[in-house]
Amino acid sequence: MKVFLICTALALAFAGTTVSADAKGCLKGAVVGGVAGHVAGHHGVLGAAAGCAIGHHEANKANKADKAQQNPAPNQ
Repeated sequence: MKVFLICTALALAFAGTTVSADAKGCLKGAVVGGVAGHVAGHHGVLGAAAGCAIGHHEANKANKADKAQQNPAPNQ
């Protein structure tokens, strides 16, 4: 079990160095979703996947709102 955890930690550390900035919101959502999934019935991986998707969606939504606020549409 220790070998599995160590290999997983190393794989995640290596993947974290190669991930681009497009994953904004995914990590925070994955942590929150993983904890919620674990508490709700030991489904941490499923919760982490869902949390990542939701976190990424919310970050994109906030990014679009920021861009719209900075560059308002011209009046016609």
